[in-house]
Amino acid sequence: MEDFEKVYRLYYPDVFKYLLSLSCNSDIAQELAQETFFLAMKSFKNFRGDCKIQVWLCQIAKHSYYAYLKRLKKTVPLDDPDIMQFPESNSFEVTLANEASAMEIHRLLHELPEPHKEVFMLRIFGELSFSKIADIFGKTKSWARVTFLRSKLKIIEKMEETI
Repeated sequence: MEDFEKVYRLYYPDVFKYLLSLSCNSDIAQELAQETFFLAMKSFKNFRGDCKIQVWLCQIAKHSYYAYLKRLKKTVPLDDPDIMQFPESNSFEVTLANEASAMEIHRLLHELPEPHKEVFMLRIFGELSFSKIADIFGKTKSWARVTFLRSKLKIIEKMEETI
């Protein structure tokens, strides 16, 4: 771990500057640099040394930036007057967006047993893939999907009981 701390201290400024040149926003660059080093720390033992460590880190940073852009495309600016109103829907995600329902979901989520609560939170609020959730728990991707689905169904079931 001490080796990685050295890597962090030595290369953080370079990774930050690289991300700043991509994003043109210091806050985004700082957040993505932290994400880059988190990902690098998780896979540091797998670094083969085929290239300079700085190049390896910048590749991770580039992928983090592209993932950020992908997430950004999925968001809608709320202050844009040209955006049309979305029709009402019964989808779970739309219900989550409703503030009153969101508070009810948070209350119901608090009552869920582990690991259902954590899997649901990692998927919805952390926006993690099922693969990453499976890695966190040391389980399979299918386990993560099934656990998330069961969590979601339990929340929906409890919400319907209150109606």
